[in-house]
Amino acid sequence: MNKAVNDGVWSGSWVAERLGVELLGDPELTDLLGLALRRNPKRAHLLVSNVLGKHVPQSPTVVYGYGFTLGRRVRELLGTEESRRAVVLGYAETATGLGHAVADGIALAPYLHSTRRPVPGVATAGGFEESHSHATSHLLLPENPALLAGEGPLVLVDDEFSTGNTVLNTIRDLHERYPRGRYVVVALVDMRSAADAGRLDEFAAEIGARVDLVAAASGTVSLPAGVLEKGQELVARYESESAGSGSRSSAAPSGLVAQFPAPLKDKDQDGAAGAPTTTEATPPFQPTPTPNPPGARGTARPAPTAPHPTDNPSGARGTARPAPTDPHPKNNRVTQVDIRWPKNLPDGGRHGFTPGHRIRLDRALPAMAARLAEALPEDATRIHILGFEELMYAPLCLARELEQIVDAGVTYSTTTRSPVLAVDDPGYAIRTRLTFPAHDTPADGPGDRYAYNIAGAGFDAVVAVLDDTADTPELHAPGGLLARLAEHTPHVVLAVIPSYVPERPAMLPDPLRGPAFSSYAPEEVGWLLQDLSDVTLEAPTEEREEAIQSGGAHYAESLPVEYQPSEQYQQLFHTALDEAADRLALAVGAVTELVLAERSPHPVLVSLARAGTPVGVLMRRWAQHRHGLDLPHYAVSIVRGRGIDANALRWLAAHHDPADVVFVDGWTGKGAITRELTEAIREFEESDGITGFDPEIAVLADPGSCVKTYGTREDFLIPSACLNSTVSGLISRTVLRSDLVGPHDFHGAKFYRELAGADVSVDFLDAVAARFPEVSDAVTVLAKELLAADRTPTWEGWAAVERISEEYGIHDVNLVKPGVGETTRVLLRRVPWKILARAGAGADLDHVRLLAEQRGVPVEEVAELPYTCVGLIHPKYTRGATGADGKAVAV
Repeated sequence: MNKAVNDGVWSGSWVAERLGVELLGDPELTDLLGLALRRNPKRAHLLVSNVLGKHVPQSPTVVYGYGFTLGRRVRELLGTEESRRAVVLGYAETATGLGHAVADGIALAPYLHSTRRPVPGVATAGGFEESHSHATSHLLLPENPALLAGEGPLVLVDDEFSTGNTVLNTIRDLHERYPRGRYVVVALVDMRSAADAGRLDEFAAEIGARVDLVAAASGTVSLPAGVLEKGQELVARYESESAGSGSRSSAAPSGLVAQFPAPLKDKDQDGAAGAPTTTEATPPFQPTPTPNPPGARGTARPAPTAPHPTDNPSGARGTARPAPTDPHPKNNRVTQVDIRWPKNLPDGGRHGFTPGHRIRLDRALPAMAARLAEALPEDATRIHILGFEELMYAPLCLARELEQIVDAGVTYSTTTRSPVLAVDDPGYAIRTRLTFPAHDTPADGPGDRYAYNIAGAGFDAVVAVLDDTADTPELHAPGGLLARLAEHTPHVVLAVIPSYVPERPAMLPDPLRGPAFSSYAPEEVGWLLQDLSDVTLEAPTEEREEAIQSGGAHYAESLPVEYQPSEQYQQLFHTALDEAADRLALAVGAVTELVLAERSPHPVLVSLARAGTPVGVLMRRWAQHRHGLDLPHYAVSIVRGRGIDANALRWLAAHHDPADVVFVDGWTGKGAITRELTEAIREFEESDGITGFDPEIAVLADPGSCVKTYGTREDFLIPSACLNSTVSGLISRTVLRSDLVGPHDFHGAKFYRELAGADVSVDFLDAVAARFPEVSDAVTVLAKELLAADRTPTWEGWAAVERISEEYGIHDVNLVKPGVGETTRVLLRRVPWKILARAGAGADLDHVRLLAEQRGVPVEEVAELPYTCVGLIHPKYTRGATGADGKAVAV
């Protein structure tokens, strides 16, 4: 059997020989595990992982590689789509870093770990008990509670899966609050007994969910009768001998040095200082050699190649270098280095760690590791990075980066709350122990903390990496961690990372509804906006245009003066509505049927305010008319160049499954909003870790061929484009201005109550919905044709816009507004230069011609125009230009 060894001996043999404990199962179990003893009323023996990075110094690449490889296996198990919806939960304190690495292997999964550290001001989203642990209470403190509320798989990560009690307690607690259909348990070792092996399947059947298990190796621990009592007696005997001598006992077999917390108080009594040390008569402790991280059931797999590839997965760069000849160097010193941790980047997963956080950390690591390297002695050959209890991932990442840039062996482990007996014997996993007072003001009061296998290891430098909560006077005091480390290495380096505490925003408000906000009935739409009706935001059109084009203002920072239609223009609207109602009803029915067939049987309609809102209401009405469905419908803000309202997405994720959300707009022009939404959703997933939102927009008309969910691709007059607020529930276009919209606010809009006399919003809806019965059969036929057709977007509209932009010397696609709807918007809100109309276009352009005539804008007929019309905004507008001939600007 290939055993992990200290001086050629398996690091579990000392316990195995004395207690008769055996590890049975996969041959690599003894590579992964050693054995030690602890004082515990339920289990005296302790499985000590050689690859976890907690008790045993190990190459950081090996530690990370095991977790990353397990994450890759989870990704293979779930598949790409399910992996995108997964959330990873790790256990404090031992598996916090392992869980991070698993999440990295899955690649897109946000990560959260439990914690034993209450954080003032952060609400608890759950908790559970770890029955076999010395410190049982676990808290869940996500910054974004929606992290636990999704329906995607939950991946639970622990270092060891033994009885399964901890996992079952966790799933039971969370499943009651946030039920989901699938769970995956991940562990370095699956050590369930035969009696426990079937519990997972029974529990899965009980809660009606699938529960899978992924482990690097499997086996059981064979325990002879009376092993608990025998182990407790052994611990007590060696405690007593150690307490009696205060140092190594000459009568102790196998070079024993017992090190255990109570009743010892004096630092000399744990064999780490004062009397002869635990390492003087034995070779310095060396990190346990291990093979590359294994795959399923011991099948060797290559070390991961991302995100920090290395050609040396075993961590052999100097890990076996000789120790310094003097294990007690004089003139020890402590150096503190500012590694410049990125601002507002979480130090770990206590409150959640998203893919976006990983990207930021990955970018910052080289510079931080370089600063750390500068603080290390140039002649150092053995460097150890020591993390702090739950803070495992950040030190691990720094250690991996440092391993790539220094010409020295780098190992990694962390301090711990867990008391373990130390025996200086090659066949025992815990050779030495440093004891020091807790230095982070723990909630359960003061107590001892431990660092194992550091004393006597011959490290040239030890880098302590901890968060600022733990940077207290106790840390720097005599007998504190830094002083204890300085007794065993000539160089101690301290790196302090800011402990991330989330700003807890006020709860987002419920959606605004009519009649208090908008003229729509309250059930028709909920507006995820804030009411800015009392704020003066309107500016003359010419002033807005100059400010926008000069770069002095964004178009979303002000509002145009609402256009008041003439009697002649109003008549055009009503005529157009009467003539187009059947066409509109057909398109509404078709796009709704596509959504129900392809997107979700119970979609949540989310219209892009405000042009999408009338369409969203009509789609909701069709679903009610045809299928008896009462679909939720909300309106949210999206702003070109600024993205979608992230707080609105957070609200939606907290109240609905993001996978059911279907974004709705009125029409596509060149597809700018389609691209904007896609990028905004990507950024939101990275920043918040909330996945599942599909950026594919459903539109009534797609003349630009930018989406695959549409009712028609014809460019015709949608009468709701003829007017502004008076056909959109009396709501303005949305506003995003930093002095009005804070980081925890919805974007804003105004409710123009004073325009109620001219409001035709409900008239428009009723006129189209009245035609639903007449077009019902035609919708069935059209929907079948669309479902069978190749609707892949061609982006023809974007290509045409780019061509027009260059032909007319504009050189900015944002100033080219294609299609009837966009052209109408230009005439109503901007300063148009000219209108391009397809030769032979008929009544669909009557209102465009009237508006152009009123504003003195020329209409130029163009052959083979891909749109019915295109509106052009002059690229160099100033307040002196008329917007018609452009003579006041240099062309």
